[in-house]
Amino acid sequence: MLKARQTHAETPNPICRQRRLMAQFSLVQQESEMNGASASEKSRSANDDRILFRDGASSRKHCPHDVNISCASCRLNELCLPIALDKNEVDQLNEIVQRNRPNKKGDHLYRQGDTFKSVYAVRSGSFKSYVLTRNGNRRVTGFFLPGEIIGMDGIASNSYTNSTMALEHSSICEIPFNQLERLSQQMPALQHHFFAIMGNEITRDQDLHTLLSSCTAEQRIVSFLLGLSSRYARVSLSATRFLLPMTRSDIGEYLGLTVETVSRILTALQRKSFISVNNREIGLLDLAALRGIVEAT
Repeated sequence: MLKARQTHAETPNPICRQRRLMAQFSLVQQESEMNGASASEKSRSANDDRILFRDGASSRKHCPHDVNISCASCRLNELCLPIALDKNEVDQLNEIVQRNRPNKKGDHLYRQGDTFKSVYAVRSGSFKSYVLTRNGNRRVTGFFLPGEIIGMDGIASNSYTNSTMALEHSSICEIPFNQLERLSQQMPALQHHFFAIMGNEITRDQDLHTLLSSCTAEQRIVSFLLGLSSRYARVSLSATRFLLPMTRSDIGEYLGLTVETVSRILTALQRKSFISVNNREIGLLDLAALRGIVEAT
């Protein structure tokens, strides 16, 4: 099996990012505990007024770039919001969400070192985050797809530690963090959901550390493809045929591999009929075989 060829200057450092996320989680949790009593007093059990997003407005058709769309009618609300909020809570949340014009390919949401103000929910398209090292090299640190939250890296230090750029024509919901923080103290379900998102970020970084430290280049590529597959499935897109919004170079920077290694492994997997490759279109032809590669010791 092919061994990973890492580009040392380009290898991500998920441990540092994991520590930052843990610090962020602790900071938000401490602030929430200070307001715990008032939050519990304001929580209500209006079960008759609950909106189950999975069964309600999420099935309605809307243009993903429509700035007039609401949280209640968004097809992705069950991913970036708690499963159920009462109508008043949905209205309060909707009031603080800013839906800006679509982002063109190459547009930045924010840059490394900018003052932290907001987190962002991806409505359509995709984004990548990256850092610039001291010697000026770029290192890709993550990719974000519809329904996922961007900007959590700025909570602890009050400034963004990454830059985030659109990989294609995309749209987002901007959520000012100070308003989200106040609102979450009044809504236990929203606060719990926010903590869960932070916990998932920590788990994702732990998985990336394991991938980079103990897996071959082939296992890294296959694991990355399977991860994209499951993430697309969450938003009801095909889990076995999809377009890669990122370049081979982006994938290499993220996985600590050279672009030549990424291309060679994709070609080898195609020759084995495990996948199909047509420029950026990827087909997963043999999921069992691909999972077998990842699980091999």
